[in-house]
Amino acid sequence: MRKLFGTDGVRGTANIAPMTAETALRIGAAVGRYFRRDARGVHRVVIGKDTRLSGYMFEHALTAGLTSTGMNVLLLGPVPTPAVGLMTRSMRADLGVMISASHNPAEDNGIKFFGPDGFKLSDQAEAEIEALVEAGVEPAKASNIGSAKRIDDARFRYGERIKSSLSRETNLNGLKVVIDCANGAAWSTAPQVLWELGADVIPVGVTPDGHNINRGCGSTQPGTAAEMVVAHGADVGICLDGDADRVVIIDETGKVGDGDQLMALLADRWAVEGTLKGGALVATVMSNLGLERFLQGKGLRLERTAVGDRYVVERMRAGGFNLGGEQSGHIVMTDHATTGDGLMAGLHFLAEMLRSGQPASKLVHQFEAVPQLLRNVRFANGQTPLDAKPVQDAIAGAEASLAATGRLLIRKSGTEPLIRVMGESEDADLLAQAVDSVVVAVEGVVSA
Repeated sequence: MRKLFGTDGVRGTANIAPMTAETALRIGAAVGRYFRRDARGVHRVVIGKDTRLSGYMFEHALTAGLTSTGMNVLLLGPVPTPAVGLMTRSMRADLGVMISASHNPAEDNGIKFFGPDGFKLSDQAEAEIEALVEAGVEPAKASNIGSAKRIDDARFRYGERIKSSLSRETNLNGLKVVIDCANGAAWSTAPQVLWELGADVIPVGVTPDGHNINRGCGSTQPGTAAEMVVAHGADVGICLDGDADRVVIIDETGKVGDGDQLMALLADRWAVEGTLKGGALVATVMSNLGLERFLQGKGLRLERTAVGDRYVVERMRAGGFNLGGEQSGHIVMTDHATTGDGLMAGLHFLAEMLRSGQPASKLVHQFEAVPQLLRNVRFANGQTPLDAKPVQDAIAGAEASLAATGRLLIRKSGTEPLIRVMGESEDADLLAQAVDSVVVAVEGVVSA
């Protein structure tokens, strides 16, 4: 069982365990030892980060730990998470590290890892690394200590790779695009790429100061970008999160479309073109029932996984599928990338606007979503509310009430101390009653 690693690496509030400089140093040493088991040859690791102030602290701590075991560190600076997957593979590194807490507030931070193939590590690999963190590792001899070097053109390399996922004939001339970078990792790259492709760019969230990542902007708070789309008469808005691995689309009326709608659009289009591998889309248990029905109507399948884009990718690789993602906006296109890439997905949406001649409001609404309700209950460290009998009884009752019209999903978040209670049903009143009954039970246990 992993205690340090969650759904997407290690994550928490900066300077509070486990997200301390000391722990980061120990993790760096452990992961360096893990990937340097073969003592032959040159061993490299690339490290990227988003724009959080604590990124400097963790970057230096990880570098110290990694070089102490003989790893040579290549520092990319602030880059999107998908850039780390790309650079790990293209620079023939043994390991890639991204320092980011994604959509979380600036006070949080996290560390996630990519293997030499550019894909995120498996649960088993993380468990083995965690064991090394607990046991400690022997440092390298003084003569074998690794070095560190800054890579100044990482954002440029990533931008060129993003553009290459589109046909050479694609240009965005005539499109007015609002791009919200969440004051995060794509604050420079995303507007630049859109401008180079010919778009009239209206940037939002492009003034990071170390403290304002995801604050009032980005994919989890798209209100500001939606207002800008309407105010400027833009054709579309693209909202990224702090590390730019997820996206939501805003149509010309200011309406927000989630990842399910974008995946439906891409799956349908790729199926028509004959490029959708395996006749299926891979998504998580959180994706709307309406998406599943839409795909069935097209003769396609929905393959569901546990929550987390890396579980989506694992299923895609195992089944030979090339399109997957999450309702939250992680869109994975393994023909072009190794993990969710918000900017790439946004560009492919723009390309479909141009190809079809249809407005964003038409493309962002592919199916009627089944009413879905998600509520979160925060709990304290050490609490296990889902194990309490009142909660289990409430869940059983809610499941029974929704059995004929929908479904219920209750889970512990892998990135925050939250219990997530999600339900779907054609009967909105019944749905609200079912979800509320579970939430009340969890709140009662948490506050006891």
